[in-house]
Amino acid sequence: MQLGPYTLANNVFVAPMAGVTDRPFRQLCKKLGAGYAVSEMAASDPKLWATDKTTRRLNHAGETAPIAVQIAGSDPQMLAQAARFNVDKGAQIIDINMGCPAKKVCNVACGSALLKDESLVEKILLTVVNAVKVPVTLKFRTGWDRQHRNALRIGQIAQNAGIAMLTLHGRTRADAYTGKAEYETIAALKSTVKIPVVANGDIDSPLKAKDILTTTKADAVMIGRAGQGRPWLYGQVEHYLRTGKLLPDPTPVQIKPILLEHLDDHYKFYGEYQGVRTARKHIIWYTRDLVNSERFCAQMNTIDDPKLQWQATQEFFDVLISDGNKLSYTPQKNLATRKYPQANRPVQVM
Repeated sequence: MQLGPYTLANNVFVAPMAGVTDRPFRQLCKKLGAGYAVSEMAASDPKLWATDKTTRRLNHAGETAPIAVQIAGSDPQMLAQAARFNVDKGAQIIDINMGCPAKKVCNVACGSALLKDESLVEKILLTVVNAVKVPVTLKFRTGWDRQHRNALRIGQIAQNAGIAMLTLHGRTRADAYTGKAEYETIAALKSTVKIPVVANGDIDSPLKAKDILTTTKADAVMIGRAGQGRPWLYGQVEHYLRTGKLLPDPTPVQIKPILLEHLDDHYKFYGEYQGVRTARKHIIWYTRDLVNSERFCAQMNTIDDPKLQWQATQEFFDVLISDGNKLSYTPQKNLATRKYPQANRPVQVM
């Protein structure tokens, strides 16, 4: 698949997710088969660019190209400045967020709140596209609520403004992550624009990805929540789309080195103090479907040392492996209800 001057490895993408799609996670997903990944949302307000969080999000050292950075805001000039700033820091693609349904984003007229004002949407897109010489993409929702769906008009505005690719999450802002995704709206968008369209929403398996691509005629799929703790899912989807054959889920023997390598990279990226704390959610996601995971995850929340956390994770898998892989899994939980272990709130997919 072509995106501007870049030939993407395949059409299975990692969705930007706040607090999840940092550089270590994006790199791991790409290594395991994802063709493209977008960063966490970067603030457009220059006053926030010197913070530790933003500085870390601007760290793309060693990341597989193309490097895509998502920006959010409501002021066209400020977003254009943010786009230029991120390109100077290594971004090769700029993605504009008009899809996040989080209240803290929508309450300041950012994210999917922008869909209420089509003239502002047009001004933002034109200003950002003209500000940089890299491809600019747009991620958005089907509308503000079910009575105000305007994805097709937004798609035409975006195409006319020079947007290189559209990613449509098949829900309105009001839906958040409830109900079923509107794949028919994604199909309608694809039939009305000439630029690539990416289908997003509720894609959690190779079979579902194939079905959605067939149904919508979209050019690619973007997977978010289903990839949390399952970074190999992107490779499974890519393999099935390419060969028609399903790869088995990894056993604990195979998961163990993936998770331990992820933890090593995570600690290096965040440092010991923050690394051990932000790693907890990843460990819990990796192990949530394994035997005795509840007891193990409770233990994770009491460990503040990365070496002890890494060792405890290694020992948990060693016990599973010694007991036999066939006895390691419990029934999988519903993806739509998975929560952050600490914050007890749904994961925000940007």
